[in-house]
Amino acid sequence: MQKITPFLWFDNQLEDAIQFYTSIFRNSRVTDVKKGPDGKAFTASFELEGQAFIGLNGGPHFKFSGAVSFFVRCADQAEVDYYWERLLDGGTPQHCGWLKDRFGLAWQIIPDALMQHLSDPDPARAGRAQQAMMGMVKIDVAGLEKAAAG
Repeated sequence: MQKITPFLWFDNQLEDAIQFYTSIFRNSRVTDVKKGPDGKAFTASFELEGQAFIGLNGGPHFKFSGAVSFFVRCADQAEVDYYWERLLDGGTPQHCGWLKDRFGLAWQIIPDALMQHLSDPDPARAGRAQQAMMGMVKIDVAGLEKAAAG
């Protein structure tokens, strides 16, 4: 059992959010829904790629902030493109691989190649990759590789 579970507060879009997220992440499922007196979901438990979440339709009191984001590790550019396009639907692109989805939740869509380039033992290569990343919205693996190579 997971000891720490992200708890997401939605205004009144919990059911829409769960449908949206579970349609994007292939290994997903809804594990429990508790209805309120109005018949709408009040709380729900769901999993995305094995990560448990709890959602609440709590009203307009709190909004998501970019101070908390979810990091999606991607094997390659195709996977970056897949998650970027789907999570961005109705949302807003940020910078350096970050986006806010239609519910205001922040996501980082990051290829393994970025982490490899940033930790390159050659500081010049790592620095060039970092500079390239700083100029990107969606991370471009080929662009990182070209920048790192000089």
